[in-house]
Amino acid sequence: MSKLKKLILQFLQKPPEVSFGDVVYVLKAFGFEEQRSKGSHHSFRDSQGRKITIPKKGGQKVKGVYVQKIVELLNLKEDKNDSI
Repeated sequence: MSKLKKLILQFLQKPPEVSFGDVVYVLKAFGFEEQRSKGSHHSFRDSQGRKITIPKKGGQKVKGVYVQKIVELLNLKEDKNDSI
């Protein structure tokens, strides 16, 4: 199983927090690039103009509520993971 698929499965389990590096990995895999960073807030945008801002908690963690926003933004569902 690929790292991306494992991370998507983890995100779908609604964890209380995940590492910022894992969030960046998933967003980049779906075509997002970091546009700017101000303090603990990092803004990402893709070629379609979709945008999301992710704050880091304690320097390296992202709260679960933002993980769920990523799941919704990327339209991740368990039945779609077979194509990854």
